[in-house]
Amino acid sequence: MPQKLSDYTLEEVAKHNTAESLWCIIDSRVYDLTKFADLHPGGVHVLLEVAGKDATEEFYGLHRQSVLLKFGPRYQIGTIKGSQSVIPLQQPGEISKVPYAEPSAWQGFHSPYYNESHFRLRAAIRKFVMEEIMPDAIQNDESGTPADDELYKKMGKFGWLACRIGPGPHLKMFNLPGGVKAEDFHEMIAHEELTSLGVSGYQDSIATGMIIGLPPVLHFGSQPLKDRVIPAVLSGEKKICLAISEPTAGSDVAALKTTAVKSQCGKFWIVNGTKKWITNGTFCDYFSTAVRTGKGPGGITMLLIERSEGLETKSIKTSYSAAAGTAYVTFDNVKVPVENVLGKVGGGFPVIMYNFNHERWLIIAGVTRSIRLVVEECFKWANQRIVFGKKLIEQPVIRAKLAHQISLLEPLHAQLELITYQMNRMSYNEAALKLGGPIALLKL
Repeated sequence: MPQKLSDYTLEEVAKHNTAESLWCIIDSRVYDLTKFADLHPGGVHVLLEVAGKDATEEFYGLHRQSVLLKFGPRYQIGTIKGSQSVIPLQQPGEISKVPYAEPSAWQGFHSPYYNESHFRLRAAIRKFVMEEIMPDAIQNDESGTPADDELYKKMGKFGWLACRIGPGPHLKMFNLPGGVKAEDFHEMIAHEELTSLGVSGYQDSIATGMIIGLPPVLHFGSQPLKDRVIPAVLSGEKKICLAISEPTAGSDVAALKTTAVKSQCGKFWIVNGTKKWITNGTFCDYFSTAVRTGKGPGGITMLLIERSEGLETKSIKTSYSAAAGTAYVTFDNVKVPVENVLGKVGGGFPVIMYNFNHERWLIIAGVTRSIRLVVEECFKWANQRIVFGKKLIEQPVIRAKLAHQISLLEPLHAQLELITYQMNRMSYNEAALKLGGPIALLKL
C-alpha cells in the first residue's frame, strides 16, 4: 500500500542532508532517497550534492519524467507546504497535452472518424497498459521474458484481445474496454495503445502472433474450427501464431517447401518441413501454417496445426528482445486433421496475401504511434533540458528539427485514418482487393 504523504517546510527538508538521512525536493514533491542512494547509477555522492535541497532542475536536466512515474511512488514521502507542482505527472488514462503527442481529435480538433465511445476506449486501454503492463515491461524486455499466461487471461477478460483482430461477431463474446459497443469499435486504437510501451520485443510477446495468426481462422476456417479455436484464443486460454516464412522462403512466399501429403486413410495431412522467424512460436498452441500440397502458387494450402507430436519449436536470436518468442519450427510427420484446412486446398496463396494487408496495416498503426511517442519525448526534453543558460526549445535549430518530425508524422497519420475508414466500411473481400496497393504504399 502507498504510504501516507505529509506536508513539510523547506527548513524541515534541509535537515536531511546526509547519507544516513537523504531527502530532496523535485517539483515540490519530497522524496526520501536514503535507501535508494546505494542503488543510484551515479553513486551516492551525486545525490549528496542535492541532499536537503530542491533538485528539480538537476533531475529534469538528466532524467525523463518516466523515472518519477516508475520509482517516485516508492520514495515520495510528502509535499512542500503551500507549493504546487509545475510539471504534472501524467496519470493512467490521461491524454497528453504535449503538441502532436496524440492524434488531433484527442487535442481539441474535430474529426469525422471518431465518436465519444472511441475516447472511452483509448482511455480504458491506456489505463490498463499503465497499471497492468508498464510496471514489468522494460525489465521483461531486457531479460527476454515474454508476457505470462495471467496477463493474457487478464487481457482476454478485459476484451482487449478481441479488440485486436478487427470487427466481427467475435466482439460480441466479450465486454469491450470502456463499455464500447461492437458496432462502435475501432481496432486501430487497440494497436496504438500497446505500442505506446516503447519496448518492441515485450509488446510483441503480447499476442502479436494472434493478430496475424487468428484472422485466417476467423475468415477462412470451418464453423466447427472457429467455434473451438476463436473463444479459446480471445479469452487468453490458448495462443496462436502465423507460420509462413522459411529459411529459404522469406518474402518469396511462393517458394516455400514445407509439404503436406494426405495419409492413406484420407483423414489427415502429414506435414514435414521447417518455418523460421515465427513470432510467438516458442509458446503457441496453434500455428496457422502455409504448406505445399501441389506445384506453383496454386499448390499452396493453409492449415491450422496444433502443437502435437512431431512439432517442435526452438528460440532463435533476433535483433530485438527474446521476449517476443521468435521461433524456428520443425514439422516431422505431424498429423493434421483434414478439417483443419483454412479456405480451400490449393487456395492458400490468396489467404496469405489477404492476411498481409491486415498485418501491414497494424504495423503502420504501431509505427505511427511510436513516432508520436518520439515527438512527445523530444518536446518534453527540449522544454526541460537547460544548456548554455536556456532551454533547448529556445534554440531555433531544435524547433526546426521538431517541425520536421511533425511534418512527416501528420500526413502519414492522416492517410492511415483514411485507409482505416475504408477498411471499416468495406467487406473483408472488397478491402483485400482494393486496399492492398494503398496499404503497401503507406507502409513504404
